[in-house]
Amino acid sequence: MSNTTIIKEKAKSFGFHLVGIASPEINDQDQAISHLADWLNQGYYADLAWMKNPKRQNIYELMPDVASVICVALNYYTPDQRPNTPEYAKISRYGWGRDYHKVMNKKLKAFSIWLESQYPQIKTRFYADTAPIQDKVWAQRAGIGWIAKNSNLITRNYGSWVFLGEILTNLSLTPDRPHTSHCGTCNRCIEACPTNAIPKPFVVDANLCIAYHTIENRNPDLPQNIKENLQGWVAGCDICQDVCPWNQRFAQETEVSDFKPYSENIAPKLTDLAEITEEKWDQQFKASALRRIKPEMLRRNAKANLNFEGKEK
Repeated sequence: MSNTTIIKEKAKSFGFHLVGIASPEINDQDQAISHLADWLNQGYYADLAWMKNPKRQNIYELMPDVASVICVALNYYTPDQRPNTPEYAKISRYGWGRDYHKVMNKKLKAFSIWLESQYPQIKTRFYADTAPIQDKVWAQRAGIGWIAKNSNLITRNYGSWVFLGEILTNLSLTPDRPHTSHCGTCNRCIEACPTNAIPKPFVVDANLCIAYHTIENRNPDLPQNIKENLQGWVAGCDICQDVCPWNQRFAQETEVSDFKPYSENIAPKLTDLAEITEEKWDQQFKASALRRIKPEMLRRNAKANLNFEGKEK
């Protein structure tokens, strides 16, 4: 049994649902770099200044002697559904349970420790949305899935309901075949976006994205075109994922207990979030990725929904 096969099997034993290997030296490297450069030049990054970090375009700046990129994916989907009535706030599925950074990092750390213990002179560095690395690009190169028209990574097994992580290592492994795209002529994600945040396939304009504005926008007020189209969203937005045929057909319930929803995160009331206190926020979103959305931002997002609904009525 080859080292590559052993490592892949071990990754599954740590709880990862998908694992693939990519070589840091791939012919289409420049294509990913140019795509990112074009996206930045168009100003689509809004205030996400960290997207301009040059390390994102050169993986060797993260680890000069990297020889292989081990990519992993963790399914987080649960079949729970939000109430479809206007008094309830909508929270993106990724934030329903425990903070995925904590879950992924625990597994990646254990996997890295095992790798270093098995192979003399082996070094590793692991990341889970915590470094300037194009995780979706590397996941596609490792055969895990493909980057879709809404810029999410879609897997055949779980749709796009997956968290991604990487281990960079100086261990030479056999790379997998890069995944091919299977969006075809489908444009449901583009057509469903209420703010037209997907100006063309494979490009998302953060300036128009509900997820960006509810999570990253720190201004005291949201742009008018965003407020008019929130549709109840206060933390992220899953519209382009909910309409995706791959998600509708192939989503599977995760067995990871940490991703089971906290009861208050599936159906919080907009009126409650509009008045949420620091203490209640700390209690409701403990150990949650949603702690990135500060109490004043949640109040702002909820009030924007309520104010618009009031005008409509």
